[in-house]
Amino acid sequence: MDKINQWTEELNRLTEIIDKTGLEVAIKWGAPIYTLKGKNIVACGGFKHHFALWFNNGVFLKDPYQVLSSGTEGKTKSMRQWRFTSMDQIDEKKITEYLNESIENAKAGKELKPEKFTAVEIPEIFKNELENDAKLHEAFKKLTPGKQKEYNLYIEEAKQEKTKISRIEKIKPMILNGVGLHDKYK
Repeated sequence: MDKINQWTEELNRLTEIIDKTGLEVAIKWGAPIYTLKGKNIVACGGFKHHFALWFNNGVFLKDPYQVLSSGTEGKTKSMRQWRFTSMDQIDEKKITEYLNESIENAKAGKELKPEKFTAVEIPEIFKNELENDAKLHEAFKKLTPGKQKEYNLYIEEAKQEKTKISRIEKIKPMILNGVGLHDKYK
């Protein structure tokens, strides 16, 4: 079953609740995101085993019901997600409390600023590949530091050597075309 269609009814219910807040809806990264004066407040989406709400500056939410989690531990700084696995878990009153607090936080200017850019060391296996392929090396050097960092992290995060190698093979054409790893989502 399609990941998105699997949760259509549940996502429609979340959307109904969010719509009552008066937030504006936009489509970013292929999913609806709700904004206040151009600031991202909350998004929702469906996945294989759950559907969720993401609060963009959820780090500032009090979370009295202990329902929020950090999407990716160690990576996600400000965003918090509320996961659901069934329609029964959707509690309009509680969700509305979190939405209203998020809106108030945005109005008050609460926002976690991104950390200053830090370079990431090129993984050894990728460094060898760059040294053996002059075109790839030149193309990689032409990428912005942010795009280079995305590729380095993508390779480094793979646990197994064979996964690192397959990731390098996958990204070579993208690098040669001057494309960033996440450009299609921007």
